[in-house]
Amino acid sequence: MGDTGKPTGWYLPEFAHPYNVLAPHTQITVASPAGGEAPLDPSSVEASKDDKLSSEFLNHKQSLWQKTEKLSSFIGRAKEFEAIFYVGGHGPMFDLATDETSLQVIREFSEAGRVVSAVCHGPAALINAKLSDGSYLIADSPVTGFSNDEEDSVGLTPAMPFKLEDELNKSSGGRFEKAKEPWGEKVVVGRDGRLITGQNPASAGAVGEAIYQAISGNHTS
Repeated sequence: MGDTGKPTGWYLPEFAHPYNVLAPHTQITVASPAGGEAPLDPSSVEASKDDKLSSEFLNHKQSLWQKTEKLSSFIGRAKEFEAIFYVGGHGPMFDLATDETSLQVIREFSEAGRVVSAVCHGPAALINAKLSDGSYLIADSPVTGFSNDEEDSVGLTPAMPFKLEDELNKSSGGRFEKAKEPWGEKVVVGRDGRLITGQNPASAGAVGEAIYQAISGNHTS
């Protein structure tokens, strides 16, 4: 992760909690840029050790992240799915923010009327996402993600390639929103219910609920 020498990847509760909400109602396919095993941020295991749901997910659902499909295989297939969701963890800051395949998949999902969603650092995948007309996907839409204050509080701002809050605010035209206090739950819904973002790990379950409501036809803008 940057010049820290520490490994990063996806963040355990930010996958576990939305999965717990959605799995009973949907068929979930897991993808990563390279396919195969998607690296789990080891620090999230320690941070979530008292979270029973995350611990059970870690112990019983390994195949989900050990056998991911390659993201490029989803190009041209948006209409086969109801939504795309980007799990957080610092990993997306270093790859998905500029991954051309990911940006194309996001554009296709959005233009097919599918839900585009992300939590915590997952919205890094959205900062450079553009529609076919060249406009930013999140332009003029409320959006959230891991805040500058939260990044500062974990001491990792210097290791990041950019400040997520600043870039989301720029691409959205100043529409970034956050909870009143750092680490508070915050979920933001925009683009007529088809853009869903959550601020931090505490928001992961609520993001899952918002996705379920949107794909069930009960979304609100």
